Order: sequence, then structure tokens, then C-alpha cells
Amino acid sequence: MAEERQKRRKEREAAIRRPENAARLFDSAKEKPVRRKPGGAEPDQPARARAERLPESDAAAQARASTNPVQIGSVISEKGRRIDRPRRERPEVPEGAELVREVNNRFIFQTNNTYFIERPREERFIIGAREVYYEELPRSRQREVVVRPDGTRIVTIRNRWGDVVRRVKILPDDREIVLVYVEDDHYDEVLEWRDPGLDLPPLDLDIPVRDYILDAEWVEDPEDYYTFLDQPPVEQVERTYSLDEVRRSARIRDKVRRIDLDIINFEFGSAQIPESEIGKLEGVAEAMQRLLKENPGETFLIEGHTDAVGAEVANLALSDQRAEAVATALTNVFDIAPENMETQGYGEQYLKVETQEPERENRRVAIRRITPLIAPVASVE
Repeated sequence: MAEERQKRRKEREAAIRRPENAARLFDSAKEKPVRRKPGGAEPDQPARARAERLPESDAAAQARASTNPVQIGSVISEKGRRIDRPRRERPEVPEGAELVREVNNRFIFQTNNTYFIERPREERFIIGAREVYYEELPRSRQREVVVRPDGTRIVTIRNRWGDVVRRVKILPDDREIVLVYVEDDHYDEVLEWRDPGLDLPPLDLDIPVRDYILDAEWVEDPEDYYTFLDQPPVEQVERTYSLDEVRRSARIRDKVRRIDLDIINFEFGSAQIPESEIGKLEGVAEAMQRLLKENPGETFLIEGHTDAVGAEVANLALSDQRAEAVATALTNVFDIAPENMETQGYGEQYLKVETQEPERENRRVAIRRITPLIAPVASVE
């Protein structure tokens, strides 16, 4: 049996050929140059680092960031003042970003010579909640508490820009599971949308493509999803990043491997998943369930991507809606808790195949396990 599977794997690998017009492997290598501010100097580009030995675990990947043990206090210990639900109809625009358009309650910004989409992200969390309340905290922060029917609380703290700086799941027995943790030294740094990846050299990785990207089209055994998602980052993680830093920085996301779900077929221009396609999520959903059983603090990033046909801004909004549709299906059909998923659309920015023509491989949803980027390993082990 093992010999037959190995033979099929070799045959499958022989059949997989990157097309001649395949885009670069890493999303950070596909980005437009950072736009220089008027009168400013060109941003420094760190020299390319030599490829290092791949970390063998999440803890090993965070070794450089873990010289001092992380002491995480209770997320509900700080006293707050009850307030009405904050209105986020028009988000405050941080320095370095320009609000250019609103599409279906999604706000499109231009920053660093590219477009980025934002939206109110708490909607998936509060569906079916027993209670939701908000509190004002010192330093212009807000705390949102979502109480589930079983007594589980999802506590999220945001800074003045709405960026998540803490997120914790509190179980009915009062045990706290850290989902997102921004170190105090970086708590108030978000004065502009600066890409932390600019401080890093280009990623130099000497592993086969199949070990970095798993194409769902070629998955024969659902176990492959679990094995792939369970792997650690491909390089060191300098510090725990904020959820929004990860969403905005391709270079930081490139630290973790990705699954390309190019098997989900959306109707042209639609974000709705046809009923016939839902079952195709079962394999990856079972892998996510298994990982969450082992560690309830896991977070998965669901990315939406389009081809280059159509307007760039429209594609950005469509890709964001598709990513959200997949996350919603994973919750409604496969019982993946919404707080364990984050969604983001990237439109046509990160093409898999370099073409301006219609291309199925570019119309995809991708999944990454970003836990080691946003939470200290010690807090979830």
C-alpha cells in the first residue's frame, strides 16, 4: 500500500509542472516598489540573507523572539467603561494611507503604492452570540466581549485605528486561550501602515515548491492537509506581529506555507459558493478541526485572490467577499469557530500565473496557519 502511494506521488509530482509564465514563488517578490514620500530617501533594502536551516517547530521558529519569557496578564483584568457599540461606518485613516473608495461596506485604501481593503470584521464573531458588549479602555483602546451560548467569551482589544492588539478565548472554566498577542513595546506603534517586512531581506528558501505550496487539485489523501498545515514557519519569526501587520505584509505572510484551494469554482463575478462546491472544503476543514483540537489557539488566514480581468478595485472587493464566504462556510457547515479564522482579499495583486487574461489558477482561495506569527508559542502549549 505504501509503495503504491509513493508511486502515485511520484507520478503526480512528475505531472506537476510550473507553467512557463508562472509568477514568482513568494508573494512579497510580486509587489510593486514602495512609493517614496516627496523629498524622502529610498527605503533601505536589507541585503539578501543566506538561506538558513528550516525551523523544526513553532517554538524553534520563535527562538529569537523568546529570550525573555512572555508574561501575559488577563485580558479582562483592566477596568473599562461600558459604551454603546462603536460606529465604524468610516474608519479613521492612519498616516501613510489614503481612503479612495467604499464598496459594499468595505473601505479601499491606497498605501505603499498598492490598494488594501478593510471592513468591519466583528460581524462573523457576533452571529448567534448570547451577549455582546463594548468597553472603553485607557490609551484610546476598546474592548469587545462576545459571549457565546455556552458561556465562552471572545475578548478582543483594538487600538485607536481598530487594529487588533489582543484576542483571547475565555472558556466557561475561565481558562484563557491566547489567539492574538502584540507585545507591549509595539502596542502603540501603529501611527502609519508601515510594512515590517521592509526590515527583512528577501526570502531565500531552498526547498521544493511542493513543500511550500500545497495545491488542493493534487491532493489525493486528506491527511496531506493536516500534515502540511501542521508544519512550522520556513524561517525565524523575529517577534509576534499584529494580526493587521500579517494581513498587510506579504513578506511576513511568506514565513508560513500556504494551501491553494483552486478547486473551489465561483460563478463569474460572484462570491457565493455553489452548493456543489461546499463538499470540496471537507478535507481541509477536517485538518483544521484536528489542529484546533490539539491547540484551540490556532488562527488560519483565509486569502481571496482573483485573476487580472476587470477593474483592480472591483477585483479587490470580490476577492475579499470570496474569502469571507469560505470562512463562513467553514463555520456553518464544518463548525470551525469564527475567531480561529481571519479573512483578507488581495484581488489581482498576487497572481499565480503571470497573465492579464482569464486564468483559473489565479482565481483561488488560499489558507495559511498564521498562529506562530501572532501568538507566543509558550501561551498555547
